[in-house]
Amino acid sequence: MDPTDQSPEEVYSVWALPPEPARDRFRRIMEGLRAAYGGPAFQPHATVVGDFRGRRSEAIEVLRAAAAGVQPYTARVTGVARGSFFYQCVYLLLEPTPEVVGSSDHCCAHFGYKRKTPYMPHVSLLYGDLTDEEKEEARKKAEELDKDICGLEFEISELALYRTDTADKSLESWELVEVCHLEKK
Repeated sequence: MDPTDQSPEEVYSVWALPPEPARDRFRRIMEGLRAAYGGPAFQPHATVVGDFRGRRSEAIEVLRAAAAGVQPYTARVTGVARGSFFYQCVYLLLEPTPEVVGSSDHCCAHFGYKRKTPYMPHVSLLYGDLTDEEKEEARKKAEELDKDICGLEFEISELALYRTDTADKSLESWELVEVCHLEKK
């Protein structure tokens, strides 16, 4: 930790970044859903550590230490679902394998992050305040936009630190801070 860091405490999250082939597929679905239902644009990701407060230099240092203990792992899409709040409007469920859950547990421990709810690995496709009926329509539209998305497997080999002020639903303040490449041991 940098004792000279006087930066303000801000809200951060740690994301697992899918590789380009999968990322492009997710982006196409996301763009189709935003065209139909609105909502802000954001990078495809699976949240590994939810929103926490900290100073930038310390968060970068902890991310690097955490990432050093995580090997690349495979994620698999198991379904398209809808949630009950803005940041989990429509999403792809990921199989909660020991590697997927373990990487999140490992990183959460490094950050001292205590989950408020059990970990549900997923890749959000749409953020928004939609009615239940609209969410169900959007969920079905996501399935139509990429009929083969369920079962898709991809390797997670990058973890990223993002500044993510969850009060900013426009996401305009959200910022990529650091990317760590996961190394096979």
